[in-house]
Amino acid sequence: MSTPLMKQYQQVKAKYPDTVLLFRMGDFFETFDEDAKITSKVLGIVLTKRGNGAAGATPLAGFPHHALDAYLPKLLRAGYRVAICEQLEDPKFAKGIVKRDVVEVLSPGVAFSDKVLEQKQNNYLAAVSLPSALSTSEDRIGFAFIDVSTGEFGLSEFPLKLLVEQMNSVQPQELLVQKRDLDTIKTLLGERMRVLYTKVDDWVFNADYAYEILITHFKTQSLKGFGIEEMRIGTIAAGAVMNYLQETQKANIPHIKKIVPHDVSEYMILDASTKRNLEITSSIAGQPDGTLYSIIDRTLTPMGGRMLKQWINHPLKRLDPIRRRLDAVQELVTSESCRHRIREVLEHIGDLERLIAKIATGRANPREVNQLKSMLEQIPVLQSLISNLKSRTLTDLTANLDS
Repeated sequence: MSTPLMKQYQQVKAKYPDTVLLFRMGDFFETFDEDAKITSKVLGIVLTKRGNGAAGATPLAGFPHHALDAYLPKLLRAGYRVAICEQLEDPKFAKGIVKRDVVEVLSPGVAFSDKVLEQKQNNYLAAVSLPSALSTSEDRIGFAFIDVSTGEFGLSEFPLKLLVEQMNSVQPQELLVQKRDLDTIKTLLGERMRVLYTKVDDWVFNADYAYEILITHFKTQSLKGFGIEEMRIGTIAAGAVMNYLQETQKANIPHIKKIVPHDVSEYMILDASTKRNLEITSSIAGQPDGTLYSIIDRTLTPMGGRMLKQWINHPLKRLDPIRRRLDAVQELVTSESCRHRIREVLEHIGDLERLIAKIATGRANPREVNQLKSMLEQIPVLQSLISNLKSRTLTDLTANLDS
């Protein structure tokens, strides 16, 4: 016969059926049934049974709550979505069974832990929105992507035939797909696409709902200020991303301040075969060493490393932005003393983007808050150095440092 505790567990599990549910019981996180088997295998912990060995006893595996930061990354790296169910009241004062509920859902595409994230690699969650009636490969679709660890949020629209190339370009860890379209998307992307597919209810992929959830989050009257007002199907994908984050993070995403439209016609689209043969970021053997990126990467900050990787994965096509970028490079090359001084300052700046995100979402410890203070003290020095240069690209960057 099921105990009140197990009934509570089953009620919570029913709300999050596609996750590994970590259920807080006193000083431990426990897992049951299939979740226990997964947890035992992935984490290498003992699998036992609840029910004193009786017939039909429930598989059980658990670990101390203070070990969560060590074990959680292993589950995420193994490709599992994880729901964290905490005790919402002190057991000493609880009347009856302790109140519990899920406080956060993490997945390969929604991660903040340094043990999961690669320093110079973005960790994207993406969503794709298809029109209700696909007719040809020229039909436009919506695509949105976000890195919650940095706050970067973008969307685009392009013909269906470019979806594989865009997926290879962005390389999301997780893809949100409308239930209706899951089989279609899987067929289009093929078995070689390494991504976690997450099914989302059809009603979420609605233009009015997407518009409302975005303006509510950004606290704006419209989306005109972001330049996406006319991007209807792209906005639907962005709305699906925002809905997913609000559900899994319980609206704890204050660092997501803007959404940026991306025009795919602005840069070259490199297919997977081209990127592999040119060994841009991964060698033919699938290793990071010996690639174009590994050879030219002299960045001093994780943010710079991520930006460089984006640049070489998205070569510019238009002459004006190419010239502006090269003018900035040339000025830094010729201004040797200034360049060396800038590099000295950058050596004292860590991963500012991800640190700000951790602080905004309440995940930072006192040491990290102190690190932020030290990093911010370098910003005025950096502004002063760059203000002596003439490149518009560089001076624009200086102006943006204040925001």
